[in-house]
Amino acid sequence: MTREEESKSGDNRLSDDIHVLETEMAQLNLELEKTKLAVRRLREEEDPARGVYRHEKIFQAQQDKLRLDVEIQFRTNKINRIKLGIEDMEPSEGVKNGFLF
Repeated sequence: MTREEESKSGDNRLSDDIHVLETEMAQLNLELEKTKLAVRRLREEEDPARGVYRHEKIFQAQQDKLRLDVEIQFRTNKINRIKLGIEDMEPSEGVKNGFLF
């Protein structure tokens, strides 16, 4: 396989990855909206005067919302790395030696 063929197949692979990541992000965004609606609905159902509390379900839904936010951000960052041509990030020499700056 020549370099041109490798780069063409690499380009296809990258665009496939981006497409898959964007599809996953769309699904995660739908889940995120459903979770936000669930949190809102659970809060509206609460009625302290009658002793109706939904704090555990609200907490779980908020945790799901945070998880979905992180997964969406992870995919966004991965797409950006692919578009910029950045492979798996290697730590800099300073970080390898224990220096952060």
